[in-house]
Amino acid sequence: MEVVLLGTGAADGWPAPFCRCGSCGEARRLGVVRGQTSALVDDELLIDCGPEAPSSAVRLGRTLASVRHLLITHAHADHLGPQALLFRSWIPDAGLLELIGPADALEACRPWVGPDDPVRFVPVAAGDHLTVGAYEVRVLPARHRVFRTGDAVLYDVTGPGGDRLLWASDTGPWDDEWFGAVRDAHFDTIFLEETLGDREEISPAHLGLPRFGAMLRRLREVGAVDEQTDVVAVHLGHHNPPPDELAARLREHGARAGVDGEVVHCGPRTTPR
Repeated sequence: MEVVLLGTGAADGWPAPFCRCGSCGEARRLGVVRGQTSALVDDELLIDCGPEAPSSAVRLGRTLASVRHLLITHAHADHLGPQALLFRSWIPDAGLLELIGPADALEACRPWVGPDDPVRFVPVAAGDHLTVGAYEVRVLPARHRVFRTGDAVLYDVTGPGGDRLLWASDTGPWDDEWFGAVRDAHFDTIFLEETLGDREEISPAHLGLPRFGAMLRRLREVGAVDEQTDVVAVHLGHHNPPPDELAARLREHGARAGVDGEVVHCGPRTTPR
C-alpha cells in the first residue's frame, strides 16, 4: 500500500495559528507545518477527511477523484468535514463513494448528501470485519468519544498484497483486552497518535510521549509490532517539544514523526528498522 500523509497534525495543527509558544515558534522557524491528520491509501481509500484534507491533497499534486471508500474514525471536526461531500457532488460522474464509520459520524454526513448522490452509507462498530474494495478492514475500539462511548473507532487495514497497517488516531491508552485483538498482527506500518507531548494531564483521550512509549511496549509484547514495523507518530500537537527534540525522543521508542506530504510504502520488510 502507498500511504500519502495529507496531514500529521492535531486538530489545530502545529504550529497552532493563534499560539506564540516556543514549540510553535521553532516549528515556524524550521518551516515544519502540520495540518489535520488524514491519509490517502493507493489513491482509492481515504482515512478521515477533515476540512483541510481536500485542499491538502491538491497542494501535494494529488487528486481525490479516484477515492471510492472513506474510512471515518469519528465525527470530531478535524477528522470529518462533511461539506466535502457537497463539493464532490458538483463533479459529473464522480462515481460511487462508500462512507464507512460509526453511525453518529455518518449521521453528520447525511445533510450534505443529496437524494441522487452516488454515496453509500456503511455504519460500523468495534469488532466488525468487512471487505472494502480490495482491502480487508477490521474495526477496533478507540479510547475516545465525541458524545457517547463507541462513537470513535480505529482501523486495521490489510491490502491486496497482504501488507497490513494500523491506523490508531484518536485514542487514549487501551485496555488489556484491546491488545488481545492485535496479538501477532505483525503490522508492516502503524500510525499512532502522539498529541500531547509532555502534557498528558490535558486529556485521557489522547497520547503523549510517556503513554505513546507504553503503548508501543505493549504492542511489541503481543507481537503486533516487531523490529520490521515502521512506527509513525501522527496527530502531533504543539504540546510536544520542538521538532528536532521530538525526533530524538521518538527514536528512543523506535518511532519517527510523520511529515505532511510524506509517502509511506507499507509492505513487507526484509531488514529491521
